Amino acid sequence: MDKIGIIGILGTSLDRPTAVERWHQWRPSVAICQQDDLIVSTFLLLYPPTHQTLADCVAHDITLVSPETQVETIPLPLENPWDFAEVYGALFDWARGTRFHQEETEWLLHITTGTHVQQICLFLLNEAHYLPGKLLQSSPPRGGKDDVQGSYALIDLDLSKYDQLAGRFQRESLASQDFLKSGIATKNAAFNHLIERIETVVLRSTAPILLTGPTGAGKSQLAQRIYQLRQQRCALEGAFVEVNCATLRGDTAMSTLFGHVKGAFTGAQRDRPGLLREAHGGLLFLDEIGELGLDEQAMLLRALEEKVFLPMGGDRPVKSHFQLIAGTNHDLAARVREKAFREDLFARINLWHFHLPSLSERREDIEPNVSYELERFAQAENRQVRLNKEARDRFLQFSQSPEATWKANFRDLNAAITRMATLASRGRITIAEVDEEIARLRDAWQEAPSQNDHERLIHETLGPEAASQLDPFDRVQLGYVLSVCQQSRSLSEAGRTLFAVSRQNRSRPNDADRLRKYLARHGLDWEKSRHQGSL
Repeated sequence: MDKIGIIGILGTSLDRPTAVERWHQWRPSVAICQQDDLIVSTFLLLYPPTHQTLADCVAHDITLVSPETQVETIPLPLENPWDFAEVYGALFDWARGTRFHQEETEWLLHITTGTHVQQICLFLLNEAHYLPGKLLQSSPPRGGKDDVQGSYALIDLDLSKYDQLAGRFQRESLASQDFLKSGIATKNAAFNHLIERIETVVLRSTAPILLTGPTGAGKSQLAQRIYQLRQQRCALEGAFVEVNCATLRGDTAMSTLFGHVKGAFTGAQRDRPGLLREAHGGLLFLDEIGELGLDEQAMLLRALEEKVFLPMGGDRPVKSHFQLIAGTNHDLAARVREKAFREDLFARINLWHFHLPSLSERREDIEPNVSYELERFAQAENRQVRLNKEARDRFLQFSQSPEATWKANFRDLNAAITRMATLASRGRITIAEVDEEIARLRDAWQEAPSQNDHERLIHETLGPEAASQLDPFDRVQLGYVLSVCQQSRSLSEAGRTLFAVSRQNRSRPNDADRLRKYLARHGLDWEKSRHQGSL
């Protein structure tokens, strides 16, 4: 490829020659064809139709200084060269209808002339691959009066070729992910990948985000971090507004979310803006969104789609533009099937769905989270507390074992560290405090469901007739197994809990298969044992 073509916009000021200094002034479109090391074969000169005479003059002068250059003047229908929509549309239409024969010609986009809006549109169309080639920037001469050529530079937008920039962007991305994780050096590969995806989405999209996961998995803290990250990148100017929908009931729910006007109901003595209005320009986090009533869901859907809603008792729509993050520990798809959650709202908030795993599914992340909780305690209490090596090893051995169920997830871990740090003398947690805490956690987690709960599970799962055929021995055993299945997220997790002791003596434990075979003896599978009832 030995041909070079230039696409440029006529500079109605810079390209205009003066009567006396015509050949002694820098005119970008002409000067770029005077470069000794840039042989231009084709110049596509775009110009507004009102400047036909100037376009012809520039084309003529280019052929004088560079006889090998073929200039094609192309009228670009524009009334206002500063109107972005008009300029982009005109350039887009021209680019779509032009064949550039890139296999024969290397194209350069001259972005020195034209209005700033025109230059921006050239850049955007080039980045979107509607216009080919590299960007060409020319500069006026710095030498004497006879120097009218100036200089030029090529700008290649392929960032993959810039190792230093690529490394910088990678570091920025990792820093953002680290921020979302509160600086905790997590090791769980699945969780780290999840955070990487969330970081990508929150910096590129303002669509609603759905965070699911068990209570205490960190949904609220992650929502706050997302808001802070977007605020750092100048993407949000409004406030972070949070509410637990499980606390909203009846008129209180409507009033809290959408506000009310004075006199809307008994006790409404003044106007109330509502949380959606307070979140204008910011981020609204609706935790436990599955607890919202159907009427509130309908109004929320309208607010998301149309950016307007009606306060209680009001007759004028209120505008609010906010980003929504919804959190829940429920299976919203199941609630849709039960007609307890609107299908259209679920579809609207389910575009970006991220499930936060429980702490028991991230046991390798317990150690860095212990250090994080100690730092939080030091900041809150203004007192530095450490775990000595023996105490740390003892606590981690217990916390990472199947015995530690971490039912409340990070709330359990935070409470455990807070208690040990508070009881520690001389700023050092010893084995004594750790053993006391382990005993306390064991007692809290071993509160088994009652026999009545087990009986209910058996009847709901097997049915009354099949349940009546069980021996008392089998009833006790099966009831306990079903209760563990109800509290576990997977067949493997339930198996690890049920066979926590015997699995240690197996070189290749297969807890899931053992549990599957046991359930099959009673005509059950994982789905039936997991979803028929609940404790």
